[in-house]
Amino acid sequence: MSLRDRTAAFLETRMVRHGITAVILFNALVLGMETSDTLMALAGPAIALADRLCLSIFVIEIALKLFAQRLAFWRSGWNLFDFVIVGIALIPGSGAFAVLRALRILRLLRVVSVTPSLRRVVEGFLKALPGMGSVFLLMSMIFYIGAVMATQLFGDSFPEWFGTLGASAYSLFQVMTLESWSMGIVRPVMEVYPYAWAFFVPFIMMTTFAVVNLLVGLIVNSMQDAHHEEDVVKTDAYRDEVLKRLETIEARLSERQR
Repeated sequence: MSLRDRTAAFLETRMVRHGITAVILFNALVLGMETSDTLMALAGPAIALADRLCLSIFVIEIALKLFAQRLAFWRSGWNLFDFVIVGIALIPGSGAFAVLRALRILRLLRVVSVTPSLRRVVEGFLKALPGMGSVFLLMSMIFYIGAVMATQLFGDSFPEWFGTLGASAYSLFQVMTLESWSMGIVRPVMEVYPYAWAFFVPFIMMTTFAVVNLLVGLIVNSMQDAHHEEDVVKTDAYRDEVLKRLETIEARLSERQR
């Protein structure tokens, strides 16, 4: 077995995967500690050293993957994800790039790439995006129609909430989320327009209870499909293994008969 093959096998061992996961979680804890002025005053250098050590481990892991996989490394979306996350952390967090210091916590997302169950969740969500696009288009049409109607109906009396198309859209978004929608918006409007409920109740029924639940259904269905595909892959792999064993047994029996 070549050095590249041994390196690839080493990176796939359970010890390495669990070790990288532990380092990711520890690094997230360290980055959280950096937000505390008290902790930084007490152990700032040690916290900064721990962060650099974690980053060094991530860089070594990426380097080993590049050595073991070569061009195949760039054909994996999860490898590219890890490379970008670690690359952001290597950019100096000062001057024009000071904002990137806050993005270092994105390293916690690497837990997704090293945890198969989380990867299935993300893959299922990504597969649902095409269908979600159609739902978002439908919701945008409903919001536009609702914003135009709300501006024309309630804009004169409530310019802060419905004075412009943008203000109406934002107010309707608040209504859709059910955050203070009744006492905060609808009831004050109904004091001036008693029949305003005839506009807001159907809007909530169409958006909150229909379209949003449709989005949830698409995501759940995509995740179920992802699990089904994984089960099919496992079944095929098991079948291939059984066939190989049967072929081996048949070959041995043939040799004995000779």
